[in-house]
Amino acid sequence: MLVKIALFFLLLSFTAFAQKAVLPSLHTNPMGALDSYRQQLALLRQVHPNHRELPNLKFFLFGMGDRLKLIYRNGRLLNALTGNIEEQWNVKQEIIVPPAYLVHLILTDGQTIQILEDETGVWLLQSNKRPRLLPGTRSRLSLPGFTNKRFGSVLRVLHQEVLMNVIHSRPVPNFLVYQKPRYRDAALMAMVLRQTNNLHLIHDWIMAIRDPFDRNKPGIPDADNPGEVLFLVSLVSDKTHPVVQMALDSVKRFEKEDYIAGKSDDAEHPVYQTKWLKYGLTSLNLPDPYRIPRQYDSYSSLVWWAYTHDNVAGKRFGENTAANYPYLGWADDHFYGEKHGLISSLDYPLSWEQQASNAHYPGLTVLDKDLVKQKLAFPHAWHAAEQFLLLADQ
Repeated sequence: MLVKIALFFLLLSFTAFAQKAVLPSLHTNPMGALDSYRQQLALLRQVHPNHRELPNLKFFLFGMGDRLKLIYRNGRLLNALTGNIEEQWNVKQEIIVPPAYLVHLILTDGQTIQILEDETGVWLLQSNKRPRLLPGTRSRLSLPGFTNKRFGSVLRVLHQEVLMNVIHSRPVPNFLVYQKPRYRDAALMAMVLRQTNNLHLIHDWIMAIRDPFDRNKPGIPDADNPGEVLFLVSLVSDKTHPVVQMALDSVKRFEKEDYIAGKSDDAEHPVYQTKWLKYGLTSLNLPDPYRIPRQYDSYSSLVWWAYTHDNVAGKRFGENTAANYPYLGWADDHFYGEKHGLISSLDYPLSWEQQASNAHYPGLTVLDKDLVKQKLAFPHAWHAAEQFLLLADQ
């Protein structure tokens, strides 16, 4: 018996060693990978011709999911939350390859350094040296290649921009300027995480929800929140979750005959709000006594995955609105099957938001102080999610 036990633990040790022994190697053709990605971006911009010029800061983020958040820029690897320099090099040439989650550096002394993120963590790779896993970055992620998709490399980047905005198990719109999750943004992020087998990243946060409102605007509970919470709960639990009954009770204040109406973004959007409620109820197999009102609602198209026939046409989002809040334009495209949504002018990032009323823009100082003045945050999780979900559907 003792021999069997010893063999068992020896086998476990061997298995663990074998798993640790799978180490990344230097990417052999970063420029070729970047050229291939740029060709795909050029094709995407032909298909979706509207674009937005963004500041080309030449940076890359590392630390998807609950990993330590890092910024590479100008030869430095910074802690994104404190600004502390984690690594620093004298760089002669840099190649940033967004879909490979890679920064390739040639130093002034001729050395080659690569920073690479994979399903294990963030690695520092160097010729003739053992790969080094950076502290605080080891955690499990699923990072599909999307090789069967027309815009697979673009999907890789959009997926990264969603995952970068999961922090401490919480899905936030942008981790530099938002401290709290927003249920609307979180719901779209969760749709991406569900597709890519990454729901475990926000499981604990959903299980801990006890308020059916995110309360991002004090004193103004958004009427779409209860439906979004019900949907989020359906992804990891069932109708016994403690917040479910709270959400059902909270809806009563918004009831107007057989639909609901309240404030979302400081305006009433009864079609949008009722759609979300119905979708949340259906997701948990709960009774649904509500009917979508037959009236114009500019937010109706934001629910593009259900109730598409319950729509009354009217004025669409204006250019300034679509430029500052581009997720609205992409959701609108997904609903109507059109291609008006804005594409980033950059290799990276591909998503953004500007002039948001409840974002704390000084958090961008660690990246670039001019972004604070412009009130421009990127990447943005909801925008990345809307692009991802549309392109993945094609």
